[in-house]
Amino acid sequence: MTLYAAVDLGGSSGRVAVGHIQNRKIVVREVHRFSHEPQVLSDGSIRWEWEKIVHEVITGLNKSLDLGPIKSLGIDSWAVDYGLINVQGKLAEIPFTYRDGRTDGLMTQLQRDVGREYIYSKTGIQFIFFNTAYQLFAAKGSQAFRSAKVFLLLPDLLNYFLCGKKSSEVTNASTTQLLNARTQDWDWDLIKKIGIPKAIFPKLHKPKAIIGRVRGHGAIDGIKVVAVGSHDTASAVAGTPLNPNGRSAYISSGTWSLVGLELEEAVTSQKAMDFNITNEVGVEGRIRFIRNVTGMWLIEESIRYWRGKGQNFTAAELAAGAAKCDSIQIIDTEDPMFAKPGPMPETIAKFCEETGQAVPETPFEFARCIFDSLALAYSRALKDLIEASGREIDEINIVGGGSANELLNQLTADATGKIVYSGPVEATVLGNLIIQMEADGKIASLEEGRSMISDSSNRKKYTPQEGTDWEALWHGILN
Repeated sequence: MTLYAAVDLGGSSGRVAVGHIQNRKIVVREVHRFSHEPQVLSDGSIRWEWEKIVHEVITGLNKSLDLGPIKSLGIDSWAVDYGLINVQGKLAEIPFTYRDGRTDGLMTQLQRDVGREYIYSKTGIQFIFFNTAYQLFAAKGSQAFRSAKVFLLLPDLLNYFLCGKKSSEVTNASTTQLLNARTQDWDWDLIKKIGIPKAIFPKLHKPKAIIGRVRGHGAIDGIKVVAVGSHDTASAVAGTPLNPNGRSAYISSGTWSLVGLELEEAVTSQKAMDFNITNEVGVEGRIRFIRNVTGMWLIEESIRYWRGKGQNFTAAELAAGAAKCDSIQIIDTEDPMFAKPGPMPETIAKFCEETGQAVPETPFEFARCIFDSLALAYSRALKDLIEASGREIDEINIVGGGSANELLNQLTADATGKIVYSGPVEATVLGNLIIQMEADGKIASLEEGRSMISDSSNRKKYTPQEGTDWEALWHGILN
């Protein structure tokens, strides 16, 4: 039995899982899970608990050995954030989180100075204030940046820590807004216009590349490090059993919800830019044509708020209670007021007051407001994706942790008018694993891996139900 380890890092938790093939199915066992939170330092910056993350990953990899020898490991994480490696080969500073305020206003400045159309035509990446391009621009005057020899996105930073290789995997590199959408190489002309030194950019590698072997970490030394879709969404999409007919959309539902289509080539038209759709690189060179929608972040921040007031809820408990609520309030999930950490229920209440809606009163009513608003946001994002791509869609595949939320799954079917399939919850880990298995010659293609994932998963179907006029809600409340 050949075992593979998947390291999957999310914005609030991480895990190490081990997988193998048995009877043409992918069998997965989680061996270690941990939580982490952004930390506000004395200078006001918001940084990741990076030492803890590294420690927990090593702990998980050591635990994986309890199941037997590990053939290879692959690492995926959230996008855009990075670490700076100095000339001594050390981490120059604790990595910033993408929610840190240092990039405020820079997106508008660079759009003005470099050209919005120029940036999008080159990269095909949506404009979000925390893209790596703006983070690097913000960092230029810092001591850490001046001492940096190379920047590494977080999965690549972990690869470097494990095996000493300094390179960047293309699925995550594409999220920086510094990779050319056509060549899938760094766009040196854009980089020069923005004023970021060429010397700090690492070489690129693709999924299935052999990066090296773990060294200097004791019992796990010798494990092969294999490139996967290192952006967690790239792994999640790889692990989504999309219909081979090409008429499936997907929603990777976690802290962020990524609503998308899988295309053969980037769409960088004026319409795609106006809709702020992103063209991120996927595994096998495919394009993840995606709209980022604020996701379970709204629930996560609300849970954190209520915990501070002595009320402890799980997401599952909130969903169960929300299912019993009838009133509908809608927030614009993409309003910047919901993007930063803070007292989320109070922010929601403020939005409802300003838009003339009744303010939710109980945690369950707040949760229902969030789920209704997310379903409507998914519907609007999907319409834009269809219009910009010209692709017709019959069904939506929801994967990731949010796919376990039956209320939101049904609301999504209702709001979009499309059949929804939920699961697998572990799409990111499964996508991570099948790329390792493909690199090892155990799986012949991405399609074969997806077929095995479909056979390995208990997926549920949701049929649209009529009732709420979702478009009327949007126009009546938010416009």
